[in-house]
Amino acid sequence: MRLSPLEPSQDKVLYQQVADRLQEQIANGTLKPGDRLPSIRKLKQQLSVSFSTVTEAYRLLEDRGLISARPQSGYYVKLTALQQHLEPSLTEPYARVCEIKTSLTFKLFSNLLEPDVIQLGAATPSPEHLPVAPLNRLMAKVMREHPEAHTYNVPAGCERLRTEVSKRMLDAGCSIHPDHLLITNGAHEAIYLSLQAVTTPGDTIAIASPTYFALLETLKALNLKVCALPTHPRQGISLSHLEAALASGNVQACLLVSNFSHPLGTCMEDDTKKQLVELMTRYQVPLIEDDVYGELYFEGTRPKAIKAFDTDNRVIYCSSVSKTLSPGLRLGWCSGGCYHLKVVYRKSVMNRMSAIAPQLAVTAFLANGGYDRHLRHLRRTYQTQMHRMLQAICDYFPAETCVTHPHGGHVLWLEMPEGFDAIQLYDDALQRGISIAPGPIFSASGECYRSCFALNTALPWSDRIEQAMQTLGHLAKKQMAVNF
Repeated sequence: MRLSPLEPSQDKVLYQQVADRLQEQIANGTLKPGDRLPSIRKLKQQLSVSFSTVTEAYRLLEDRGLISARPQSGYYVKLTALQQHLEPSLTEPYARVCEIKTSLTFKLFSNLLEPDVIQLGAATPSPEHLPVAPLNRLMAKVMREHPEAHTYNVPAGCERLRTEVSKRMLDAGCSIHPDHLLITNGAHEAIYLSLQAVTTPGDTIAIASPTYFALLETLKALNLKVCALPTHPRQGISLSHLEAALASGNVQACLLVSNFSHPLGTCMEDDTKKQLVELMTRYQVPLIEDDVYGELYFEGTRPKAIKAFDTDNRVIYCSSVSKTLSPGLRLGWCSGGCYHLKVVYRKSVMNRMSAIAPQLAVTAFLANGGYDRHLRHLRRTYQTQMHRMLQAICDYFPAETCVTHPHGGHVLWLEMPEGFDAIQLYDDALQRGISIAPGPIFSASGECYRSCFALNTALPWSDRIEQAMQTLGHLAKKQMAVNF
């Protein structure tokens, strides 16, 4: 972006003219939310003004709420909250304990990863946002310099990696000794092993609803039933409904994604997390926490894990680098609390250990500071992309659309008026090379959230994504014009 020199004005001082010029660029879309503004030095040269003039102009734009400063980075167009669409309210899942239906999920999941389809339905990070080159270099170095990468290791995994993970968990409010961590093949295996350790076939698990469909598949594979809890996009699960389920004696464990859950993007407040742990402790029921999105917060500090409030050692903590570094490395971890030895035993029986080379490569990346630099960039990128998708929803979708406004992660949940058919939208969109994740696959019964769907915001924003959102909005408006 290049601005032409300013014309003399008797009505406004110079810094106000600079601010107005930039505000006009923001208003007409030349400067989009999340875009970096020219440096003070560059704008000074373009407009032939002083440093102090540009500085005062940027301060004025900050006062107007249009831009924000990022330390050691510069000024950016502010990602202001979009209010054109309401947020969904508390969900109303299938009320009774039920077995899990998976036929719909299997029917649709095969299309979620087709290479020629725009993947707005699969909540996977784009390789363009991942540190592929440095990870490749570290992996090659590991294979050259560490012959132990070709040998067996203990089931718990490399001690150096467990030490690095233990350090990072301090940011989540957890003080966990490396000996109490288990390295797994992603968070999915960590959750699977944890469920095996605390349940038997036929048990009932309390979950948030809607819930990530892969977790539902895991529960189904273990022959477990679910008690689906009403869930609010901001506050999380209804603790009163959970307490009623626990009091009935029919719930043997609870499984929750603690921060920026998929698909609602829920991040419970600390007080709620503390109340949740106290509730589980009172009834002596284990809680399995999936914190795979915890590092992807947009502002402030990392949200605490539920495990941070665990005084009875009954919270099993699971996470991974699949959403931040590389899904393909299949590297996660688990802290099993008082069930830890049971989890480690099942790991040793299932596959002995996780591959050593990825563990050593990720250890080096965590230890040299590369991870934190990468996360700072990734968080800004995801915040910008989510805001642009929210803006596209405002621009192209029906006015009746409700959409979540998460403060982290990379998934949006859209709720259309009752009677809307997200399965039909899925079919119509797929014919045009676009995939979405229709609501029923996030329901244990397969009967809820017919009017809802989820969108992945982790893809690099482009004209192609913009066009896909315009197409989805057109299809949604067309269906509503016919059915309503």
